[in-house]
Amino acid sequence: MQFHHHGYVSTDPRVEPAAGVGLDRSDELPENVDVLIVGTGPAGMIAAAQLAQFPGVTTRIVDRRGDRLPIGQADGIQARSVETFQAFGFAGRITEEAYRITEMAFWKPDAHDPSRITRTARAIDDPTGISEFPHLLVNQARVLDYFAEFMAHSPARMKPDYGYEFQGLEVADDGDYPVTVKLVHSTGERQGQERSVHAKYVVGADGARSAVRESIGCTLAGDQALHAWGVMDALAVTDFPDIRTKCAIQSDASGNILLIPREGGQLFRMYVDLGEVSPDDHGAVRTTTIEQIIAKANEILHPYTLDVKDVPWHSVYEVGHRLTDRFDDVRPEQIGTRTPRVFIAGDACHTHSAKAGQGMNVSMQDGFNLGWKLGHVLDGRSPESLLSTYSAERQVIAQNLIDFDKQWSTLMATKPEDLDDPTELEDFYTRTAEFPAGFMTQYPPSMLIGEATSQDVATGFPIGKRFKSAPVVRVADANPVQLGHHHRADGRWRVYAFADAPRSGDASALTDWAHWLQTSAESPLRVHTPADVEIDSIFDIKVIYQQAHPEIDISRVPEVFLPKTGPFGLTDYEKLYGALPAEDIFELRGIDRCGAVVVVRPDQYVANVLPLTATEELAAFFRANLLAR
Repeated sequence: MQFHHHGYVSTDPRVEPAAGVGLDRSDELPENVDVLIVGTGPAGMIAAAQLAQFPGVTTRIVDRRGDRLPIGQADGIQARSVETFQAFGFAGRITEEAYRITEMAFWKPDAHDPSRITRTARAIDDPTGISEFPHLLVNQARVLDYFAEFMAHSPARMKPDYGYEFQGLEVADDGDYPVTVKLVHSTGERQGQERSVHAKYVVGADGARSAVRESIGCTLAGDQALHAWGVMDALAVTDFPDIRTKCAIQSDASGNILLIPREGGQLFRMYVDLGEVSPDDHGAVRTTTIEQIIAKANEILHPYTLDVKDVPWHSVYEVGHRLTDRFDDVRPEQIGTRTPRVFIAGDACHTHSAKAGQGMNVSMQDGFNLGWKLGHVLDGRSPESLLSTYSAERQVIAQNLIDFDKQWSTLMATKPEDLDDPTELEDFYTRTAEFPAGFMTQYPPSMLIGEATSQDVATGFPIGKRFKSAPVVRVADANPVQLGHHHRADGRWRVYAFADAPRSGDASALTDWAHWLQTSAESPLRVHTPADVEIDSIFDIKVIYQQAHPEIDISRVPEVFLPKTGPFGLTDYEKLYGALPAEDIFELRGIDRCGAVVVVRPDQYVANVLPLTATEELAAFFRANLLAR
């Protein structure tokens, strides 16, 4: 973490200096805003947190609740989400308080006495090491708290505006603030009073019953699985031996349980199978009492017992899989004629079962994807056409999620004797581990994603997929670090230059590339970085050498990798890295020994891979998605 470049800091370095709209932020919701976000769930809060890094953008986030969410319904945090938390600065802290999943146990009817359940298998949660980050379980409310803290500590000094309920919106054809949003005070002395807010853009992150979605003519389409589950967070005394292990429990005749241990040592969540639901049930199953859910859980757990002492939260739901055909207000016949003004994210776009642990995770990636794009457009960095990529990218991902969840939730609800193979459930869990961990997302070529014409120079960084970190050594202080952990959610592009093999003298493809980057009129650094900002405010450029750090002479490193920043013109020494002999990043990630350039978007996805010599292609790529300064 760097924080002395503007002068000595002795207070919490996570609290950035206020700037722009953060200097005189009003507690009152203003009449005009750049972005109005509706809903303080995961999608809305991560989008707001990202936009808080753009102090020139007026962003407000409203919610009908009067205060923070006390108990969240989601709890599964996949490794991809923890990578994202690292970008927002709280991966370490939330990992310390969360429950960490290392394996999953599978329980089935005892072959000798089917009325009893017995453990039949254990599966390692991440057998292939797809991430250095763990799979966690923690209350959704704590995730939102961390994003709220990040927002409050960001230059824009953002915080949620509670007590406003969305009533509707209208989009005008023109004007500085073309979206008029009608709100009503939902709490406090002004409860029931209406007011209007004018916005350039609106984000609906207001859940499965989204009023924003309805206001732009989108509907959720899909199907019901006609199968109900009771879910409870519980504190209990039990003789079930795996109560602190994630379990899939299949009984002979009573149904199934998905057991999810929670943070804090004693709390756990159970998804209890309530069986098939008649098409003409009309929601009657939702009146199932907590006592009935507990009784059903005890039937499934036989011969073990569950003496429930406290239930902080419970619910009953029917599995449904629904998706909207678009994630913004541009209708199919309008594509290419205008850019979006209203967006929807998270459960407003896609609903599915909770048992795959994907709802909060995918929703956060929706918000992360959209947040930096809105920031770039409103900050004057990118054209408005950038905003059309949000729906194009995320709608496909949501469909993939629903397809996966249908398989998983169906398997979870199937009786063991009805499976094609007795080990089908655990085999599916292991075989598909990369998908629920969040790492199967791969965006197709677009203005933001290059063609894979040079993928062979860095095979371990697939274009369109998230940047998979690897260990390196920082040259200046000999500290071993994870390269990807320095990718902060600050709205900047990352450009990683992997050096070619060292030769005698200073001549190399890397030095030629560095000279072009610093001096050429076509260099993205010169074309897209405004003259009145820090040289690394748009691009964070790092170099990774093939040799070990003692062999790298800092005095001979090209100047572009040692930028001067801040009012004192201090040198930034955290751009230079060497390979670890025992864990060579060039070997781990298939980097060509002739060097490579890996371009990573602000939301951590690999946007392009090119040889060091492909300077014209690099310049053209950024011209497609960034405006000239």
